[in-house]
Amino acid sequence: KGGPDFLDTGHLTRLSGRTARNIDTWMLSADANLDVVSKAALDADGILVEGMMGLFDGKSGDCEAGSSAEIAKLLKLPVLLVVDAGKSARSLAAVVLGFELFDPDLPLVGVILNRVAGESHHRLLETAILASCRTPILGWLPRDASVTIPERHLGLYTAEEAIAQDATAKQVEAFANLAEKHLDLERLWSLQCGLDLQRSFQAPSIRAGPVRVGVARDRAFSFYYEDNLDLLRDHGAEIVSFSPLHDAELPRGLDALYLGGGYPELHAAQLSANTSMIESIRAFVSMHKPVYAECGGMIFLSEQLTTTDGITHAMVGVLPFAMEMTAKLVQFGYVTVELTRDSLIGPAGTIVRGHSFHHSRIVNEAQVPTAYSVTYSLSGKQEREGYRVGNVLASYIHLHFRAAPSIAEHFVRAARTAQVTSKVPA
Repeated sequence: KGGPDFLDTGHLTRLSGRTARNIDTWMLSADANLDVVSKAALDADGILVEGMMGLFDGKSGDCEAGSSAEIAKLLKLPVLLVVDAGKSARSLAAVVLGFELFDPDLPLVGVILNRVAGESHHRLLETAILASCRTPILGWLPRDASVTIPERHLGLYTAEEAIAQDATAKQVEAFANLAEKHLDLERLWSLQCGLDLQRSFQAPSIRAGPVRVGVARDRAFSFYYEDNLDLLRDHGAEIVSFSPLHDAELPRGLDALYLGGGYPELHAAQLSANTSMIESIRAFVSMHKPVYAECGGMIFLSEQLTTTDGITHAMVGVLPFAMEMTAKLVQFGYVTVELTRDSLIGPAGTIVRGHSFHHSRIVNEAQVPTAYSVTYSLSGKQEREGYRVGNVLASYIHLHFRAAPSIAEHFVRAARTAQVTSKVPA
């Protein structure tokens, strides 16, 4: 998946049967992106990169930084333009022509028409595009409820919800049937990446024993970059998944916790009712072991959450925040984070990139020390963030660890230190 989106990556994982990855030319260096794609390509039959937003949408309106177009150029990928044909006719040819002319250096190799009303609509669109454009049409897809994924305030419903509803097999079959019927699969499969993806990788040498990092993963918490977890593994972490929704307590023998983002607001009542898990997390925090929480994870660690129906739910209570859900996005876009003091993820002065995307806010005036200086790329706004309470580091910012791989090493080191400390007799 190109760009910072977690939701699409989850669906790509369930549809392909392989772990999908996120690449991003603004958050990550060129070498980091190449590493991600090269590792993902190992033992794969093909590579598909789904773009983000529009082809040229990225960090700002005056350059291609962070866009799908920049990703395609970096990786020398042929570009397949998927165009929404719903409620359109001949004017769609002007759209395709505009994409051809906007950046002549970008290799557009084909167009797929989406949400086509039927055969007659397809023939009308095909006639218009072939008369005015050079890019061939490689297929079309009809409007079909069987492959429609519902949306909500943060985007698509999660892959975990589709799996829980046993919709995966049926939807994969429906997608496959539409592709076989309407797409030129032979030509699509013949498209070639122009880049040599044969790269050598050498994991760090780990002399100490492993540390166990508990990672919250269920329908409430599913927003993780898989490369974040891989980097933790590279530095000696054993990833231990658990469910704050369903498990009665944390797994035994954990040395650190990683609470990612997701939709805790949709499951606030169930999270609040799982008092044994809440007590288990409080006890873990009281042992001064490292806890890193992003967005939804931070909400879960707060004192309380008020959902859009006006109901207030008690949360874990290790952060002195009262949170409430909002009707609109509070922050959106890429950010640059500079650590202003030493923390679980690195020393002061460390710079890492990430993004912010949330429909909630802190409503009380709790005074909590911070470790981040955050700069928002779109607005230039700066703020203090990255809240520290004991050995807990929590933030609304989603960080891609490959933007500064040392932060994974520092987090594992902090966990290993806590592991040793906890074994020292009182």
